[in-house]
Amino acid sequence: MNQTDPTSDPTLDSPPRPTAGELEILGVLWDRGPSTVREVHEHLAADRAVGYSTVLKLLQIMLSKGLVTRNERFRSHVYAASSPAEQTQRQLVDHLLDAAFGGSASQLVLRALSDRPTSPEELAEIRRLLDDIEGDPP
Repeated sequence: MNQTDPTSDPTLDSPPRPTAGELEILGVLWDRGPSTVREVHEHLAADRAVGYSTVLKLLQIMLSKGLVTRNERFRSHVYAASSPAEQTQRQLVDHLLDAAFGGSASQLVLRALSDRPTSPEELAEIRRLLDDIEGDPP
């Protein structure tokens, strides 16, 4: 690897994979948009017991990992997700596809569809996607 060319390092292409706790916080930021620690904490605390300092510490770790950005213009710092949900989902699915399914998209899809009920709307959306991929008109 060329030490002087940062583009030669594949780890610089995307932020690290978030942990389950970090994904939960990212979910809040994707749903709500930029938010203070207090706003994220209140949203998470509505579902389960979580400490304010825990949320703050996780956001600080996420900032150092490049998963979130922080706006310091206001008295309360405002955090935002660094990447859109779709980009993070793509990164996680790509990793899961390679790590657990040997790169087989069909095995991943079959496992996902066989393990949980799928609504008629979701099945219709999947059919449309397959039609688009195959180039067939609807």
